[in-house]
Parts: sequence; structure tokens; C-alpha cells
Amino acid sequence: MTTDLIERRNRALGAGAPLFYREPLHIVRGEGAYLFDAGGRRYVDMYNNVPCVGHAHPRIVEAMATQQATLNVHSRYLHEGILELAERITGLHGERMESVVFSCTGTEANEVALRMARAATGRRGIVCSDAAYHGTSEAVGKLTHVHRRTPERGAEVRGFPFPQTYRPLADAPLDQLRDRYLDRLQAAIDDLTTDGVGFAALLVCPIFANEGLPTVPDGFMPQAAEIARAAGGVVISDEVQAGYCRTGRWWGYEVAGFEPDIVVTGKPMGAGLPLAGTTASRDLVETFRRTGYFNTFASSPLQGAVGKAVIDIIEDEGIRHNVATVGARLIEGLEEIQPHYPVMGDVRGHGLFVGVDLVEDPVTKAPDRDGAANVVNALKDRGFLTGSAGALGNVVKMRPPLVFSAADADAFLAAFREVMADLYGG
Repeated sequence: MTTDLIERRNRALGAGAPLFYREPLHIVRGEGAYLFDAGGRRYVDMYNNVPCVGHAHPRIVEAMATQQATLNVHSRYLHEGILELAERITGLHGERMESVVFSCTGTEANEVALRMARAATGRRGIVCSDAAYHGTSEAVGKLTHVHRRTPERGAEVRGFPFPQTYRPLADAPLDQLRDRYLDRLQAAIDDLTTDGVGFAALLVCPIFANEGLPTVPDGFMPQAAEIARAAGGVVISDEVQAGYCRTGRWWGYEVAGFEPDIVVTGKPMGAGLPLAGTTASRDLVETFRRTGYFNTFASSPLQGAVGKAVIDIIEDEGIRHNVATVGARLIEGLEEIQPHYPVMGDVRGHGLFVGVDLVEDPVTKAPDRDGAANVVNALKDRGFLTGSAGALGNVVKMRPPLVFSAADADAFLAAFREVMADLYGG
């Protein structure tokens, strides 16, 4: 049956559309932190940040159905719902954040942020980490893994080595290591200026999620923001993965200790409904508005209703506390397992976003990409859905819906111990 469905999928969608796992799953239903396949087997979802308040949350379903049954239309009519959502979002930030440009995907929201920065500064150059991912459009896609490309003269993107302490840029005390990374950031900005492109913005995920959730030298991001502003640019925080209480704080930039000029949000905002946003000062937003941007499906009454319901659930149901407490339990449990398996080179994360860096050798720290894939597939066979990620593809990635419970964490840790014993002995 699965083979037939894969063949049908390849005909309908074209071969090459990605699927997870060596033996792909046929998922038909979701509830809370769980997914169910066509045979009725339950899996604990430890990957999806889209249904951030849980799969098929009844308050989301009600908000979506009620609004769709009442009105859903484009943004060129007055409607209170989307205004209330914008006001709720800006109220979750500091005073600098005043207005929102809504869109449907994180890619779109990041592209709006780039255009906003370029409109405000009159320059084109963007700096990001060398192993970043911020979206899939042609413009935003140029920020993906920039270290794989040698920039041509006039190219508008430069990368700097993402800050980390596990595989550091240099063997140095942490304060000196931080400065080495800051020097590389400054060099990327200077290169744009020398090349005649000019520097418009620094764009980062505040917890460097796609880079593998590295432990960042203290003080890096506040000083990086200062460097960017001193060079005449703006600072963009991509909160598509880090925001909406994923870290136990509302925003990843709170964990990283800096204030951005522009904040990008996406997937979790709509808990399954396409909804994204670019939030900034009114001045930055209105400068961008002069470009004539319009998005047919954005700023809709449906987005307003569902977006408000997500925030209500997070605030009413103790989501932040759950993330902080269960996330700490998950990390502590993995750290207890780690000494028994040297291949677990590093355990790190924030809240309910956790990674285990698998290595071939704990001394050389050579990444074990195949090992990570083996662990992910073995966990799937035991009913726990994770992924492999990171700059080197060797990090077992755990990013469950925010309603993931202490009981779920304990069950996962038991399964993880079994998988490690089966694969590595012990």
C-alpha cells in the first residue's frame, strides 16, 4: 500500500518531492502531540513546529471554521480581526515594534524584511551565517549555506561563520572566541562596502536553529547587533523557528540578549493556517509600504481569527511554563544518557528545541551523519518522530508541539536509551 502511494505521489507531484524516513509514513490524523498512521498506530510528534499548540486543537478548529463560515476576503476592506492580531503581536515586543506586514509563509516574511531593510538604508547587502536557512524563494534562497558559494563581485549576500563553542573557529578562551567571530562578521560587512554593494541588514535566527542549535559565546548577539547598526544596517531576527515560546520565552532574541529592528515570524503563528508576519517600527513599515506590496491572502479575517486564537491558547493554557519545565526535563535526561555513549558529542538546546550532536569520535568531533539518520529511523520505528539537521546533518533534532508533556518526555527518553543500546551496545 505504501509503495503504491509513493508511486502515485511521484506521478502526481513529480519524483523528487521529499519524504521523511527510509520507510515513509502514511499519516492520516493528528491530536495534541500525536500523529496517527493509516493503520491506527500512534506516534509522538517531536518534529513539527507548525501545530505549535497541538494538532487539531479544538479552539483553533472553532476559530477557523467560524470565521470561514462568516467572512474571508482580501485585505482591501476594513476589518477589526486582523488589526487586533497586529496589536496583539506588537504588544508582545518592546516599544520599538509598532506595525506588522502580514504574509503567508516565512519565506515571504523574510523577503519583506529584506526589502524593508533595503528600502530604509538605500543599500542592498545582506549578511547572514554561513550555514543559515531562511526560505526558498530565489532572493531569500541566496542566504542558504552561503559558504558553499564563492561570492562574485557585486553579489548581495555575505556569510560569516556561525558562532559556536563545540567546534569553535579557534582554540581560545570564550571571550576571545566571541571576538574572533565578531571579527569575521565585521569582515563580511566591510567586504560588502568595499565591493560597492553596501550593507543593509544582518539577518539571523537568534538561536541559529538550522545551524544546529550551537552554544553561542556569551555576548555575541548583543555585540553583533551593535556592529551591524554602527555600519548603518538594521538587525533582523528570524523567529520562524525560535519564536512563539519555542525557547520558553516569547522570542528567541530574548534568550540571545539583543533587540532587533525587524522581527520575522511564520509557521507557528497560524497553527496550520498559512500565516506569517514582519514586525518593525511604524517608520520602517511605512517606508516599505511605499513599494506597493500587496498579498492577496494576507491580512485576511481568517488569519486574524486563527492568529488571535493561537496567542490566546499560549497565554491561557500555561504553554510557556510547560515548554520551560518539560524542555529542561528532556535536556537533563539526555545529558544523563550522554556519558554512556561517547558518540553523543554534545547535547544542547533551548526550551522544547533540542539537538544531540552525533560524532564518529569524541576527540576529533568528526560528525556522524549516517549515525544521526540511523537514530532518527530507529526512533521512528519505536513511535517517536524526530529529524536530522544542523550544518553537518548530524544533529538529531527534537522540536515537538509545545503541548509535549513530561510523560511524553519520559517515554521518549526510555526509547532513546533503547535505540542507543541497540545501535551502539550497552
